[in-house]
Amino acid sequence: MPQLPNFTQSLTQLIACPTISSTQASWDQGNLKVIQLLATWFEQLGFHIDIQKVPSAHKGGEHKYNLLAKLGSGEGGLLLAGHSDTVPFDGSRWDSDPMKVVSKDDKFYGLGTCDMKGFFAFILQACKGLSAKQLKKPLYVLATADEETTMAGARFFAQSQAAKPDVAIIGEPTNLVPVVMHKGHMSHRISVQGQSGHSSKPNLGVNAIEIMYQVIGELISLKEKFNLNYHNEAFDVPAPTLNMGAIKGGDNANRICGHCELDIDLRSLPGMSDDELLHWLSETLKPLAEKFPGRISFEELHPSSPSFEQSKCSTDDNCFVSIAEEISGHTCCAVNYATEAPYIQQLGCQTIVLGPGSINQAHQPNEFLAHSEIEKTDKLLLAMIQRYCL
Repeated sequence: MPQLPNFTQSLTQLIACPTISSTQASWDQGNLKVIQLLATWFEQLGFHIDIQKVPSAHKGGEHKYNLLAKLGSGEGGLLLAGHSDTVPFDGSRWDSDPMKVVSKDDKFYGLGTCDMKGFFAFILQACKGLSAKQLKKPLYVLATADEETTMAGARFFAQSQAAKPDVAIIGEPTNLVPVVMHKGHMSHRISVQGQSGHSSKPNLGVNAIEIMYQVIGELISLKEKFNLNYHNEAFDVPAPTLNMGAIKGGDNANRICGHCELDIDLRSLPGMSDDELLHWLSETLKPLAEKFPGRISFEELHPSSPSFEQSKCSTDDNCFVSIAEEISGHTCCAVNYATEAPYIQQLGCQTIVLGPGSINQAHQPNEFLAHSEIEKTDKLLLAMIQRYCL
């Protein structure tokens, strides 16, 4: 039987498997190689392996897969979950090859070291001393596809209900601080259809940019309404947010712009539904839609991700939030970004987001994971396994 790699070796091999997720087909890659690598390792440790093709994952020519590894039998137990994909990168902004782990200045540099292939390297080391006979409840390891785009892997896993753990940890980089609340995310494209024509005769055309200018004014007013009507002090950005992220329109200075598009990003607070946000957006654009009939429309860019909240239990004896605070040594918090937690929560388990590294490193050139995370994360994972499986 081949010898299992140590932490540095496993991290190096994981990073060397390219698994970029992108809505641009030219960037998008499959993830089968890294899924098979994880399967090989965990199978050697006695885990039962289940690899499933994700039917709705975005494809750039290659299929995407989820991996569920299970050690032990029975009901309940602990699920350790993470995503197998990474974001695209700009190699010119990196000081080293993003696909090769470089250990320097007490840090591991590489694409996915922090967000979040490194989490699987930690799990592998924590599981080396375990056997199925020791476990009173099962230990699950889940690796999903396409978290960085559609979260198709987590959506599919939630639908399949392939595991019913008592508790679950999503190992996103939180500096090992338990995250029990985050905002939802949805993005839409607002389109304005004008009428092109020669710039010397503006009365014969309809300038889509000028209409979009009015749309933007209404969206700025909507941002102000969000700030007035919604507030959650658990977040450092306490209101829902609306970001105007990309705009394009027209093709030449001497032509009336016939079409303009604006891509927006909305992040909701826990307790706000998608329908509520869409109602706000629709009501905001309604006067302009009536003023310019048939010219303004909006569509979803990709499926939305819901907000997440894990409340403390009524009794603290088996409250995962309290136990996570005790084991990590940190008070739980809320974050503004979205994760797979609300989908994993649909399995019926208490769920938190808790992992090594800082979110400030995610999606950044020279992404890194500090060496100092190794001992702390190893202790935390072993304590969680001891608590919920042994």
